[in-house]
Amino acid sequence: MVQMKTDLGSVHTEGHARILFNDFSNLSTQILRVANRGVSKLTFLQEVFTILARFSGCDALGLLVEEEGHIAQWDAELQSGGELLFSKNEEKKIRSSLYCSLLRGEVKMVKPFLSKAGTFRVGDADQFSVFASKQNQKTTSLTFISEGYQSFLLIPIKLDKKNRGLLEFKSRQKEFFPVENVETYERLADTLAVAIVDRRAQAALRERVKELACFYGISQIIKNPSLSLEDVIKGIVKILPPAFQYPEIAAAVIAFDDRCFTAAAFKESKFRLSSDIVVHGKIRGSVDVLYLKERFEFGEDPFLEEEQKLLDGVAKQIALYVEGRKAEEERRKLQDQLRHADRLATIGELAAGVAHELNEPLGNILGYAQLIKKDAELPEQIGVDIEKIVQASLHAREVVKKLLIFARQVPTQRTRIDLNKIVNDGLYFLESRCAKEGIKVRRDLFTELPDILADSAQLNQVLVNLVVNAIQAMPGGGQLTVRTRLEESGITLVVEDTGSGMSAEVERQIFNPFFTTKEVGKGTGLGLPVVHGIVTSHGGTIKVETGEGQGSRFIIQLPIPELGEGNRGNGDIEVEAENDQRNGA
Repeated sequence: MVQMKTDLGSVHTEGHARILFNDFSNLSTQILRVANRGVSKLTFLQEVFTILARFSGCDALGLLVEEEGHIAQWDAELQSGGELLFSKNEEKKIRSSLYCSLLRGEVKMVKPFLSKAGTFRVGDADQFSVFASKQNQKTTSLTFISEGYQSFLLIPIKLDKKNRGLLEFKSRQKEFFPVENVETYERLADTLAVAIVDRRAQAALRERVKELACFYGISQIIKNPSLSLEDVIKGIVKILPPAFQYPEIAAAVIAFDDRCFTAAAFKESKFRLSSDIVVHGKIRGSVDVLYLKERFEFGEDPFLEEEQKLLDGVAKQIALYVEGRKAEEERRKLQDQLRHADRLATIGELAAGVAHELNEPLGNILGYAQLIKKDAELPEQIGVDIEKIVQASLHAREVVKKLLIFARQVPTQRTRIDLNKIVNDGLYFLESRCAKEGIKVRRDLFTELPDILADSAQLNQVLVNLVVNAIQAMPGGGQLTVRTRLEESGITLVVEDTGSGMSAEVERQIFNPFFTTKEVGKGTGLGLPVVHGIVTSHGGTIKVETGEGQGSRFIIQLPIPELGEGNRGNGDIEVEAENDQRNGA
């Protein structure tokens, strides 16, 4: 039971004579004015009980209200100091079965105890303790406990089709409520019923306005493109409490994935309303509103049915926002991939044209240099210089060859090969270099890998290029892992290092021809573009996963012959993580 006190001031203490019309009219006006002020339920009951106590001069008042099958009871008792002590009881503590029967209109009886309107009146409670009710040819005993009071007026009131109430006046004096005043008290109870319904309608309207304001505020936050997901959730946490009945004691908390967002004053409470955040059919978190302390006017459930709907709506808005952000990220990622693929295709066409144009003059330079070198009378120094021309021409020819591979202008010679054998053969010549660099080589090869249809020389070049890049990315040593796997989508080759990784800017350009992070003279910038060209020419895909201080992982997927060569991949490059700069590209 929750109790509160309010100052009543001076009150009448003697029994009433006949109530005048002006008295009733003034009292009704006061009660309706309280309802129209839009005050809370607690303030409304306090002020109405004070008005009724001053008017009637009784020692105690009570109001029972049944809403949706749940009964709540408020009482106000005059104290010796002139104060009204308010208390509230739930249904299980209501005093007698008579009260419940009167409230529900189940008592059918004639005078002197029951009026035509159903008001129960007792002038001397000492005369009985059990009240008999006759219904449907049966007599039922209804308990009645006077609790020291002698005079009672219990007046049923009808709030709407489903909900009822019972207004109670009590006095310690016998015959305090004259029979001739009962009808006026009943009219007064009707006025109270109108006031209760009116206050509820106004309160419901205010709650709806607050809910609309809440949704509007959330929409303003969500449509701001400059805000991160974290900022959006923090904004919603601040907006939610004012939308509930008791915002001054409300707090919101939103849990999403592994993070929790709430106000600084948050603490656990038994008064909690919750709704799940469901993104693409999976529960990712929840939206909760809590009352941090109990209030006098709390019913069995301090939350309204509409507030649960509000919270469900907010949770759905968050889910839609998250889904929208994910879709936008996927769209941007796809656009980047398409732009990158288009750029590579354009560069490939240019590279093929340049390579063909360079082939003829390079062949002439190399041919004439080799002819001059064969001259027996050639001075030694000139012979040394001619050798440099030959070596430079051979290097230039190799660059042209790589350009043609990148541009897919070199025909492949595909046979059935064992990818594990390619890996073992390639690592055989590189393991000694790894050992000198302090790099541990780890093989993780799938033992029952089916053969693939590929050019063994080109795949060997892919492996060598990736391993050399990994070695250069670990100047202080580390671990190189080469892994093969059989998956539903095809055969996977993974080359992973524990180097420094790549920055996002470097990662975006690693497959562009002539881009390199190496020192001048130590790299052509064609290693990874050639890898990309070879993989895509085999109908495969290549993607990179990297992060600052986390090394880099190159993942290549190649089709199995039975699944159809050339039906997998379109050469797109996937970028799945933030990157840090690595040394070899």
